[in-house]
Parts: sequence; C-alpha cells; structure tokens
Amino acid sequence: QVQLVESGGGLVQVGGSLRLACVASGGKLLTLGWFRQAPGKEREFVVAISRTASSSVYADSVKGRFTISRNFAEPTVSLQMDSLKPEDTAVYYCAATRGPFTTAQSIGNYEYWGQGTQVTVSS
Repeated sequence: QVQLVESGGGLVQVGGSLRLACVASGGKLLTLGWFRQAPGKEREFVVAISRTASSSVYADSVKGRFTISRNFAEPTVSLQMDSLKPEDTAVYYCAATRGPFTTAQSIGNYEYWGQGTQVTVSS
C-alpha cells in the first residue's frame, strides 16, 4: 500500500520561499505530483514528475517559480517554491499514480493522496 506524507508547509511573506517534501513509501516507479486547494475552490494541478525523473510538467501559474525534484534513495519528492504570491495560499497535496505520465495533469489519474500541508502567503 502506497503511503504519502507531506511536510514543510507554513506561513511566509510575499516573495518568500518554502520547500515542501513528500515521503512516498510502499511503491516504486510512480508518477508523483503536487496539487493544491484554496478555500472555496476546486483542487488543482501544480506539478508532476515522471517515474524516472526524466520529465516534469508545471501549471502555467507556477512556471519559473516552483521546482520539483525527486530523490530515489529516500524516496522523496520535493517542491521548492520561490517568489511566493498570496494566490499560492492553499493546502498542498502530494499524489501518486501508477498511470502514464501523459495524463499526469489529470486529478482523476491519481490513486494515492497525502493528508495535505497548509501553505499561507501573507501580503
């Protein structure tokens, strides 16, 4: 059984940085992604990384500011978030799928989810 545990959320000022981490246990060769959900809004795709870390895809809203990386030894997927904006405020969820990377932006593609971690950007 795949288990995902996120950490690293918190409160940061506009323009600041945070680094989220997700420990993915119980499965290998999974596509891993990050989604977020702001109050009153639907959960949305942020970024995903392929099984071998050879490919990644970002939402337009975070391109150039967020960077996903993967450590196979631990195994952990990290999300470095820079130049944070108030609109980045949300609960961030780590997710995993055994499905193809070609559908990594689709929320319905993911079978496994973490509990979420709150990110708050204050202005």
